[in-house]
Amino acid sequence: MSAPVDHRVETADGVATITLARPQAYNALTADLLESLLATLKALARDAAVRAVVLTGDGKAFCSGQALDDARTLPPGEPFDLGAAVEKRYAPLLLALLTLEKPVVAAVNGVAAGAGMGLACACDFRIVAETASFTTAFVKIGLVPDSGLSLTLPRLVGYAKALELCILSEKIDAARADALGLCTKVVPADHCLDEAHAFAAALARGPRSIGLIKRELLRNGLGDVAGAIAYEGHLQSVAGATADFAEGLAAFAGKRAPNFTGA
Repeated sequence: MSAPVDHRVETADGVATITLARPQAYNALTADLLESLLATLKALARDAAVRAVVLTGDGKAFCSGQALDDARTLPPGEPFDLGAAVEKRYAPLLLALLTLEKPVVAAVNGVAAGAGMGLACACDFRIVAETASFTTAFVKIGLVPDSGLSLTLPRLVGYAKALELCILSEKIDAARADALGLCTKVVPADHCLDEAHAFAAALARGPRSIGLIKRELLRNGLGDVAGAIAYEGHLQSVAGATADFAEGLAAFAGKRAPNFTGA
């Protein structure tokens, strides 16, 4: 597998560790990164030597979500459809992650925001550093949750809490995330990746039925995964066309609070 520049892949003990490698941007997701991650997941799905996967981030963050300065996703001065970007880049990646018949462990080493939280919640297990945090983030720029969050979050924490987390978009520290049911285990920050690798290595030594259990629970527990992710894209098209989203982007760029009008 050729080495991508925006993430690294290392294999040991039957575990492939994917490290998002844009630390200067808190591992924000660009179109290039989303596409290369998808290619990596497809390659790992075919690799019989890999029996479990760890996903983590380089530096202080796990993943801060969509890169709002990515010209391929949000071309300056040109009309764009966010829903089309969700359908083209996020939907295939999330489906590959959710349907991979190998356990996937998120080593949440720092903030997981927006689509970054979506990636973490799409993993099967979350080993979380004591210093890490989560936030849904989307509403702060006038958007709706995507990256599978509308599907995974209610299953993890229940409908009422998921609605609260998405609408209020508060910062959730590791202790609260654990109490809500988001964490498999909370560990000291400097042990996060090692703990995640050890956890994944134990799974890699397990039987073939682990992949079948994942397939079974995905089908019977989550329902129409592809349909749910497609609906996220539809609603993101609607939200992305609002004046509130334009104001949210302007406020983000200007490092000020947005003035939403409901339009």
